[in-house]
Amino acid sequence: MQYQVFVQNQANNGFIASVIGLPGCLAEGDTKEEAIANAKTALQTHLEQGEIVTIEIEPSVGKEANPLLKHFGRFKEDPTFDDYLADIEAHRRQEDAITQ
Repeated sequence: MQYQVFVQNQANNGFIASVIGLPGCLAEGDTKEEAIANAKTALQTHLEQGEIVTIEIEPSVGKEANPLLKHFGRFKEDPTFDDYLADIEAHRRQEDAITQ
């Protein structure tokens, strides 16, 4: 597996290497290379103490992602809906022309 490591130069001329995505998994070193090597060791130790698993979470019962979705497609069979939208567009254009 590959992991990304964020390396920072410290004020005391040392380096800190943090494994991205694993809070608390970091290491220090006098050089950039030493910090990275120490981070690799820290990551191996970290992974030996547990495992990475993938979980799936279902949406909450009774809680709709977007409450407006229940109205989606409500007017798809209405033959006058396109005319209604055209009237709205014409009204908006008229109002825009007045305010300009």
